Amino acid sequence: MRSIILADNQDITKAGWKFIIQQFYGLFQIPEVTHKSELIALLTEKPDSLVILDYTLFDFESVNELIILQIRFDKTDWILFSDELSDDFLRTLLYNTHSFSVLLKDSANEELSSAIKEAIKGNRFICNHVSNLLLDSSKSTSKQHKQLLTPTEQEILKEMALGRTTKEIAAKRFVSAHTIMTHRKNIFRKIEVNNVHEATKYAIRAGIVDLAEYYI
Repeated sequence: MRSIILADNQDITKAGWKFIIQQFYGLFQIPEVTHKSELIALLTEKPDSLVILDYTLFDFESVNELIILQIRFDKTDWILFSDELSDDFLRTLLYNTHSFSVLLKDSANEELSSAIKEAIKGNRFICNHVSNLLLDSSKSTSKQHKQLLTPTEQEILKEMALGRTTKEIAAKRFVSAHTIMTHRKNIFRKIEVNNVHEATKYAIRAGIVDLAEYYI
């Protein structure tokens, strides 16, 4: 049985999680932490843990800290259990990580139970409300982003995001490498990025590249 760590500052919330967890796994010790430094120290000892975290009540300064923690503790899984998380926060976290599940504090009991079951097995779980929120937001954001680029620029950006070189894109489109480099500069300028990595993240957010296609 994996260790489960409660990273929260509300006693009532921690009591509720303990009740849910013990319904599945019986009585066993569930460590609690109230500060980032305590959490990191415990994960250093038990890197193969499941962390249930209330981000809004913890001393994290940005979503980037969570992304860095996933890189540092790559065997750890997380259930983010919070309210008032912005669309940008959620998109950044979910597009740049693979081990964060997300619940809201008004999620149904069935979703809380499902999140525990899936996260224990190393699977991601996203509650219905957040899924619908991101889908609706993605449709609107995708339309706005795509309007910045011409159809040709969108096609070239997609090729770049999928790992094609300038020469490969040029050969496929029967144009010179210089022409593709000009398009590339214009794309970077329009979407305000400086490198292919940033452009790739933009392409995913904008729906120009499908995540399933990207990970093939």
